[in-house]
Amino acid sequence: MSFEIFLATSPGLEGLLYDEVRSKGFNQAKAIAGGVTIMGGWPEVWRANLWVRGASRVLARIDSFKVLHLAQLDKRARETPWGDIFYPGTPFRVEVSCSKSRIYHDGAAAERIERAMTETLKLKPSQDAEITVMVRIHQDICTISVDTSGELLHKRGFKESVNKAPMRENMAALFLQQCGYKGTEPVFDPMCGSGTFVIEAAEIAMRLNPGRARHFAFEQFLNFDLVAWEKMRNVERKCSPDFHFYGSDRDEGAVRMSGENAARAGVEKFTEFQQRTISDITPPTSVPGLVIINPPYGTRIGDKKQLMPLYQTLGKVLRARFSGWRIGLITTDTALAKATSLPFVPTTEPVQHGGLRVNLFRTESLT
Repeated sequence: MSFEIFLATSPGLEGLLYDEVRSKGFNQAKAIAGGVTIMGGWPEVWRANLWVRGASRVLARIDSFKVLHLAQLDKRARETPWGDIFYPGTPFRVEVSCSKSRIYHDGAAAERIERAMTETLKLKPSQDAEITVMVRIHQDICTISVDTSGELLHKRGFKESVNKAPMRENMAALFLQQCGYKGTEPVFDPMCGSGTFVIEAAEIAMRLNPGRARHFAFEQFLNFDLVAWEKMRNVERKCSPDFHFYGSDRDEGAVRMSGENAARAGVEKFTEFQQRTISDITPPTSVPGLVIINPPYGTRIGDKKQLMPLYQTLGKVLRARFSGWRIGLITTDTALAKATSLPFVPTTEPVQHGGLRVNLFRTESLT
């Protein structure tokens, strides 16, 4: 049985996710608003959760139909094949969004879906349930999806400690991709925080699956095949790069945290973290690679003025010491990026991150 599978990501990153999905061999990939669709069955759902770095969640679209009023929604939802997916009595919750449709009340639509699921299969509505049924009613077409991921996919399962305003792993992976990183060169983050960019880069180079250390909502489904899943998850693709990945931070706690997270991820042999200020950083290896930085942005009036010296110092140090390295810098403000005086290429569209809109600014190799 083949159906549509939706891999969600942050708006603005759909093209990058599409490139990743295509590179990993999924069929009929198509970039749409908010993510990428593919076609496949449940094994493809499992692989998407296990393999794809840039997705935030994977939805299985299990039904779609035209609906004009609530009674029709109730009747039609009872025909959805809930019994093919869920065990009787499974806790679940429903999230509904309505737009440009004759059914316009999200709560009323959610009540009808819940009633249909409860009365046809004795499922148990619960706001704390891990299993989420996501319903979208747009232009009178109702699409019913099941969230197969559970916790968002940026939660890889190894980062117990995070620093303030951390970069999500799925966004970090796509920003690395956007910088041209393919796992064949060293990476250095001089403001490493909790080590996200460094660890993600090391995992890519070592060909480690991002979902290898966590559980997923689909493991609770009736159609879950534990034997097939374990065989898929235990395929050994690990390789050992002949270069390392580096991070530094002025905060001793961040350096310690990054090392601990790298150890839990199993990449500690290929990562190194040091306590250094921006003024003190030097190339960690003689082989040039990629410097990628997620510095403070500043969100209050006056913050930008206070941050200007930091960005100016960062640019001065990189220009003076990092010849041959490419630079990727994430920030909310073009003026802050310009303060570095680095030769950035044209930027892409901003991306939502932590309630802010951020841009990735990139350079070619510095001369």
